[in-house]
Amino acid sequence: MKRLSAVLLAYSLFVAPVFAEQIGHVDTAFKLIGRNHQVVVEAFDDPKVTGVTCFISMARKGGVTGTLGLAEETSDASIACRQVGPISFVEPIDGGDEGEEVFKKRQSILFKRLNVVRFLDRKRNALVCLTYSDKVLDGSPKNAVSVVAIMPWG
Repeated sequence: MKRLSAVLLAYSLFVAPVFAEQIGHVDTAFKLIGRNHQVVVEAFDDPKVTGVTCFISMARKGGVTGTLGLAEETSDASIACRQVGPISFVEPIDGGDEGEEVFKKRQSILFKRLNVVRFLDRKRNALVCLTYSDKVLDGSPKNAVSVVAIMPWG
């Protein structure tokens, strides 16, 4: 057990989770008890590419279950990634056709997550970021895409 704990600790030192910063929110429906239903805007910086920030908007349920973190959030989300400074690669990124997960956020107490995967389009010199819910609804996951051209800053 001690060995497993040591491995997990070592892994967590090298693979830091990406956290989003809440930029703001709007209330969409009043709830008498607990917080109101909201649309929240959050930002996170790409952990391997400096100078790129992604902004995600998503619905958040209110009421008692939403306030306690027990509500299952909707799968609707939007993403916009932008160059916010000089682009540089902290470490090589995976340019494969499966992309590389750069962000995830729990949307239900059990299985549902909002994911952001980054692709490198070498032919067009661009980063492509895809957000999707990993819980399939009506045969198709909700998704959105944003592209950042890799260009000089300034």
